[in-house]
Amino acid sequence: MDRARRAHGTRRPRSVLALLTAALLAVPGITALSSAARAADADVSRNGGFESGLSGWTCTAGTTVNSPVHSGTSALQATPAGSDNAQCAQTVTVQPDSQYTLSGHVRGSYVYLGANGTGTTDVSTWTQSAPDWQKLSTTFRTGATTTKVTIYTHGWYGTGAYYADDISLIGPGGSGTGQPPAPPAGLRTTTVTSSSVGLSWSAVTGATGYSVYRDGTRVQTVTGTSATVSGLAAATAYGFQVTANNDAGESARSAVVTATTGPGGGGGSPDLPAHALVGYLHASFANGSGYTRLADVPDSWDVIDLAFGEPTSVTSGDIRFDRCPVAECPNVESDADFKAAIKAKQAAGKKVLISIGGQNGQVQLTTTAARDAFVTSVSKIIDTYGLDGLDIDFEGHSLSLNTGDTDFRNPTTPVIVNLISALKTLKARYGTKFVLTMAPETFFVQNGYQFYGSGKWGGQDPRCGAYLPVVHALRDDLTLLHVQDYNSGPIMGLDNQYHSMGGADFHIAMTDMLLTGFPVAGDAGNVFPPLRPDQVAIGMPASTNAGNGYVSPGEVTRTLDCLTKRTNCGSYATHGTWPALRGLMTWSVNWDRFANWEFQRNFDAYFG
Repeated sequence: MDRARRAHGTRRPRSVLALLTAALLAVPGITALSSAARAADADVSRNGGFESGLSGWTCTAGTTVNSPVHSGTSALQATPAGSDNAQCAQTVTVQPDSQYTLSGHVRGSYVYLGANGTGTTDVSTWTQSAPDWQKLSTTFRTGATTTKVTIYTHGWYGTGAYYADDISLIGPGGSGTGQPPAPPAGLRTTTVTSSSVGLSWSAVTGATGYSVYRDGTRVQTVTGTSATVSGLAAATAYGFQVTANNDAGESARSAVVTATTGPGGGGGSPDLPAHALVGYLHASFANGSGYTRLADVPDSWDVIDLAFGEPTSVTSGDIRFDRCPVAECPNVESDADFKAAIKAKQAAGKKVLISIGGQNGQVQLTTTAARDAFVTSVSKIIDTYGLDGLDIDFEGHSLSLNTGDTDFRNPTTPVIVNLISALKTLKARYGTKFVLTMAPETFFVQNGYQFYGSGKWGGQDPRCGAYLPVVHALRDDLTLLHVQDYNSGPIMGLDNQYHSMGGADFHIAMTDMLLTGFPVAGDAGNVFPPLRPDQVAIGMPASTNAGNGYVSPGEVTRTLDCLTKRTNCGSYATHGTWPALRGLMTWSVNWDRFANWEFQRNFDAYFG
């Protein structure tokens, strides 16, 4: 903010203070205004450098990027499309009958900067072509009763993306508070765990809210004087700051408080390689891919999910794992050979899990009795076969949110609450080596960026984002989340553009959302925190036969290049680089074998 706090223009003195200042300037030895005299002019815009994402701005199509930037670490990127000129605007508090200077740096073709609602003459300025950063500036005077002005930037239809940075509106602070509040004092840590840090600070007079920053990036907005930042890596040092906000703008940041998270508990990735290959093995059925014996699964596969355990009825919670019968799978191995193969895989460092659900296995834990039956029956399967853990592959109508259940951090819907309780019980029963993975569809996770449950006013599909409370509640126990980036409709990414299956951009955008975090249903005060990169694998079909959304090995490589190296990226600009991304998941081992192990061979070639 400080970079925009400087005097602009040559305003004619109008107040007593200004007249006195003018007189003082005529006295020898007095060459500049005092800081107190200059205090009447301030940058009354908020987040003009886009360092806090789009906080304070309302955009029809826009996101923040780390390159190109004019200064700092972020800038606005917005892309006009169709009848939308990709406007980003904010309404600021001003004083009546006062002079203001609006300025900003832009690049691209046909970029506009302007102000509406001035009470006098609305103004705008523009450039037809700015191949590099170019400053735009204009001035206006507010009307006799004007207290609010809307400033904006936008592009032009069909001319491609534009960029904006360091937008400021310099003039007297708005009525009421007059100035942004002072920086919060007394920032300190409270409870620190292996994946979260609690913070508290002193209240600031005139503040209406506070923003929390982690290592320079805004991660939360709150109205009180405390917050908990979660989704952190174990045994890692983080720096935290807080700002205070009101109608006049955002304060400077507080002093940095550093906290180091505790050592990893039961979550994360027990005994997995740095980059892992996960695959589902058709163990209870046959289809066009043919049956593959567990002993014949190549050593490249680090996690093998046995598909599937299914309930005796949708709401019973009683899960059974029936191996494929000989009539359906003529080459199926005996129970003894199957158990021996599990032990052999485990001796080679592999993890073998039971996957619950699948397309046909609807599971709804509507009662505590169903919850308890789930724990008992799943434990029996794990114990019978000596498995390493559990994969939750609830699809279809297994999870949905009741009307009024709008906070993913505090769910109230029984099927959600009972599933969380059951998984925590299983984790506690088997200890730190227990492997817990989840394979939701995009509709249940990333779609939560736009919609959550039936919505505050009803009418939406209650399944939207329904996995989010489960993932969040189990994030300290979760080994891997591998969302199915297939059989999916278009999903909006953090760039506020829809992304569709069939190319690297879809996988890049969907994974970036998990590793960056996102406001749920667009609510900046209700942010789903990022997962650690070692907790995330990307779900892809092994072949064209396996499901919609297949991408070629070249597109798989481009996805990994972009996310782990920030090279070979396409149109989607990621919010970070994650070399510790755990790896890939595929449906399925059987279909990959059917396709001559194309998926496996590409993974091996990439990670060596």
